Amino acid sequence: MKIALAQLNYHIGNFESNTAKIIDNINKARQNGADLVVFAELCVCGYPSRDFLEFDEFIELCETSAQQIAAACTDMACIIGIPTFNNNTEGKDLNNSAYFIENGKVKAVVNKALLPNYDIFDEYRYFEPSTIFNCIEFKGHRIALTICEDLWNNIENPLYVTRPMDILIKQKPDVMINIAASPFAVKHDDERIDILRDNASRYNLPLFYVNQVGAQTELIFDGGSLVYDKTGQLVDELPYFEECLTYYTLKNDSSITLEQPATLKIERPADIEQIYQAVILGIKDYFYKSGFSKAILGLSGGIDSAVVCALAAEALGPENVMAVLLPSRFSSDHSLKDAEDLVTNLGCKSETIAIKNVTEAFETALSPQFKNLPFNIAEENIQSRSRAILLMAMCNKLGYILLNTSNKSEAAVGYGTLYGDMCGGISVIGDVYKTQVFELARYINRDREIIPENSIIKPPSAELRPDQKDSDSLPEYDILDKIIAEYVENRCSSAEIIKMGYDEPTVRRTIRLINLAEHKRYQTPPILRVSNKAFGMGRRMPIVGKYLS
Repeated sequence: MKIALAQLNYHIGNFESNTAKIIDNINKARQNGADLVVFAELCVCGYPSRDFLEFDEFIELCETSAQQIAAACTDMACIIGIPTFNNNTEGKDLNNSAYFIENGKVKAVVNKALLPNYDIFDEYRYFEPSTIFNCIEFKGHRIALTICEDLWNNIENPLYVTRPMDILIKQKPDVMINIAASPFAVKHDDERIDILRDNASRYNLPLFYVNQVGAQTELIFDGGSLVYDKTGQLVDELPYFEECLTYYTLKNDSSITLEQPATLKIERPADIEQIYQAVILGIKDYFYKSGFSKAILGLSGGIDSAVVCALAAEALGPENVMAVLLPSRFSSDHSLKDAEDLVTNLGCKSETIAIKNVTEAFETALSPQFKNLPFNIAEENIQSRSRAILLMAMCNKLGYILLNTSNKSEAAVGYGTLYGDMCGGISVIGDVYKTQVFELARYINRDREIIPENSIIKPPSAELRPDQKDSDSLPEYDILDKIIAEYVENRCSSAEIIKMGYDEPTVRRTIRLINLAEHKRYQTPPILRVSNKAFGMGRRMPIVGKYLS
């Protein structure tokens, strides 16, 4: 049996595009002699569709698309992911399903059993878990078909009370196929490889795993589909962050023959390279799927905006990036030069709009209310919000999307101005710690200097008051980032972090700042997710909670 794996980029709710893409790859697979072509979880509608799933019309359009796909799937078979109505009166209204289509008809329907309901996953909100498990007969092979999480319960602390493959193995399958929508996070590919290897060796069966690729707002799917032989030996690992269609022959003795050169990686890419590739894809798809092509950002001469500008230029082309220099009376000459040098190195567009007169106009208007009060954070924030007003005006007038340039360290402790530098359409590095931003800058400069060296080595500063430095208000970033990671990503308490050897006042202050800044993060743009716990949909905290504050 010749199997094709289709690792594709889908668009949520774009049935015309998704259906055409699936049919196109069915036709390619047929022309290459494939018996079966496998697509990703919920490929028909895109994943995650969230509350689109609450509209009956949306599910009906999925079924209409599935029938179009079935009509195109002649003289072969395919597996597609689709939401379906639950025919039982009890339970949730929907199932997360896989259609096995053969010669124009839906031959079998498999429903997902293990529904993740943690971090960014919310499947139990919509779907009813399956309790029925049956293999599928095709071309003399018995297929154990599962959906994503169904293979992820072989961990040390199981999340579910059942393991679908323990039931399916009793029906004596000779191959496992798993369709997935598994989002990117640093080191998640290693975890995924280990989980799937364990399944292949545990059940002594070859395993074909298909993941989707592409970004859906803040979630980035990295692909990296996998093929294992029955001993758990990795046969092939599809490319990351790109679409592809590959072919394999599964023989009667369960051995697998590749129909193209293997794309196995000799060594894993460095974390920072993966973050770079993920963010580039995240920017590309956010703009393409939103119907926009041009980005704008405020360029300060600092490292954060420099990195975001370079990433945007790579993702969208420098001709589609507008960098706006917005100097205040506190901006240093070297910051302006660093910004200008970056623009020259990238070849992107740029404008300079001094904000001195704008901020002075606000301060003059407020002078009766601020009379005899000293300069403080109010005036600092007026500068940041003045910049945001100008940038958003250019967005409205010229059709740009504003890129937010806040990093995860700043977002964590609230070191940013609400409705000022925290605004934007998408937060590019909001899940990238400040220490990682420096790494990204070095990676971007791996072949030539793009980001000026001075932007990398100078002390970080918001430049909203004379001689201001981030370290005036915050711990050093190499310490701060570790504390944030332990609290946010590893969910350690302050007592646990202090036991690790961190300074107690610093830990308690940092955690208090994180909790107090929740109201700010609640109002910021979606953040491209690259860690296992990003701010946003995967971390749900009360705004006015007292715990650990």
